Amino acid sequence: MSTTRRILNPGGTNDSVQAEQYTKGELNIDQLQQDPIKQFDIWFQHAQDEKVHQPETVTLSTAELPSGRVSARMVYLKEADDRGFVVYSNWGTSRKSKDVASNPQAALTFWWHELERQVRVEGPCERMTSEESQVYYDTRIRGSRVGAWASQQSKVLRDRAELEQQVADVETKFESEEKIPVPEFWGGLRVKPEMVEFWQGRPSRLHDRFRYTKDEKGSWKIDRLSP
Repeated sequence: MSTTRRILNPGGTNDSVQAEQYTKGELNIDQLQQDPIKQFDIWFQHAQDEKVHQPETVTLSTAELPSGRVSARMVYLKEADDRGFVVYSNWGTSRKSKDVASNPQAALTFWWHELERQVRVEGPCERMTSEESQVYYDTRIRGSRVGAWASQQSKVLRDRAELEQQVADVETKFESEEKIPVPEFWGGLRVKPEMVEFWQGRPSRLHDRFRYTKDEKGSWKIDRLSP
């Protein structure tokens, strides 16, 4: 059986098969902070200042062992500090929770098209305490707090009505309460960086890439990588 190979035309190139050229910046080692978290803060603030659409959007990738099957999903970064990068999720039924239970390694990928920049993070992850998670949980709108209780994330639903009934049941449970406790099966996932890469698009795919890696003493080493 023959297969017709299709070469996709990249977006934004007037139907040309030639890829769009990245020309908005360059990155040199003398522009980098010694600490990748500080460098991320600078880039993230710049993304906000330049009105990048939802710069906190990030792909979280995990892998199940022993199969090695990888899964990825878009989530929102909610915190970043010296301890790592934090997202929030269901720890009871989600695919990512099952992956992490067998393999604590995870990766994050940020893509800021408006700046032609990418940031990658790799490292082990850990679950945050309920007390830590409650602090963020309290900032969510009521509907999102109720939703965290109602959704059995990644489980099969009969139909939309089943989900809406689960939400209604939780609304009834907390009907007279404004302070809703964080569910025991829900909370923060912190990726503790062991590798952070900063990528700046350049013409002809000759991008600038710098990788931070942590040594045994906890110090960061910076290397320029070939594109």
